[in-house]
Amino acid sequence: MEQIPLTAQKRTVLGRKVKKLRAEGLIPAHVFGNKIKTEHIQVKATDFSKVYEKVGETGIVELTIDGSPDGASAKSGEKRPVLVRNVQFHPVTDETLHVDFYQVNLAEKVKVNVPLEVIGEASAVEKKIGLLLTPISEIEIEALPADIPEKIEVDITKLANVGDEIKVKDLAVDRSKIEIHTESELVVIKIGEFVTKEMEAVEAEIEAEKVEVAAPAEAAPAAEGAEAAPEGAKEGVSAEEKPTEVKPEEKLQEEPTKK
Repeated sequence: MEQIPLTAQKRTVLGRKVKKLRAEGLIPAHVFGNKIKTEHIQVKATDFSKVYEKVGETGIVELTIDGSPDGASAKSGEKRPVLVRNVQFHPVTDETLHVDFYQVNLAEKVKVNVPLEVIGEASAVEKKIGLLLTPISEIEIEALPADIPEKIEVDITKLANVGDEIKVKDLAVDRSKIEIHTESELVVIKIGEFVTKEMEAVEAEIEAEKVEVAAPAEAAPAAEGAEAAPEGAKEGVSAEEKPTEVKPEEKLQEEPTKK
């Protein structure tokens, strides 16, 4: 496997002060590995972006660390084979915030996650018999750094019927060099039904809710604060038609005064 070169500098700026580095177009990073001391380094954002686009997290990077942060009096250091690990991105701008490099021994196997790439076209999908489902997008393998594949291709051309599937154990890899640690019976690709029973149940529930909303609402109760019917009013007789009760005081006022 080709090793892509990348140059870094030793880093003295730590903690929250790394914001200054990012403003200058530099990415704070670390180098760690088995039996080596972790080192603080920094890399140019533009350089790292180009390298990461080529190698991802499975390709080997030939990392050279200069002796000083500014590189003014630095001599080219030893070239180290590393893998890119733990790339942190800004959630809004996608700016690379931090990178870890894992230094490997080319003679020792390492564990990495390798992405799966679907190739071909399933006849079941082409004939609109079913849907292509992809439960997982990567698997964990163990291999020598030079034998780590960039990706593992999954040929789906033979998937012709609903229920057809490809499991981890069916993947075409060189098992003499690569050991797969992901569960062998785990389904990688599967042809599913266009409408599952769960989807039918959800659709039925949605239709039932639509009918409920469309049904005429029950008569609403009288508005709060509305004037109640006068007490004693008879059914069918309005308040205006009820005889007015004359109080005794009013009767006395109406009688003529006797001399």
